[in-house]
Amino acid sequence: MVTRARSFDYEVSLDETWDAWSDRGGGVLAGAEEASWTPEHLLLAGLARCSLTSLRHHCVRAGIVLTARASARGTVTRREEDGRFAFVEISVDGEVTFDPKPDDDAVAALLAKAERDCFIGASLRLEPTYAWSVA
Repeated sequence: MVTRARSFDYEVSLDETWDAWSDRGGGVLAGAEEASWTPEHLLLAGLARCSLTSLRHHCVRAGIVLTARASARGTVTRREEDGRFAFVEISVDGEVTFDPKPDDDAVAALLAKAERDCFIGASLRLEPTYAWSVA
């Protein structure tokens, strides 16, 4: 018997003015803000948030309270291998505090799981680089 993997479905809708809504509710992302929030910015925000979400998941499982913030940056230019414009560099910087703080090996394992299990990062052709600051 084949066991089917869990699946997670997501949906966004854009109207004729390109205002966007999530299937999870929340506020509208206004199309008029296109200059401020480009699709590239949204991808970086999604990666940073997904990385922290993944880390929080593993902390909860370990009985650790996480306080965290992150930033992401990326460079888009023409890729050498195919001449297409794409992200060629993406990095995520995270600042985290654990309560209680685990030993160094456990911290390293939690951060590695956060990077590995982020759905957005795993979906990218380019592997993001991460720098974590642990207080």
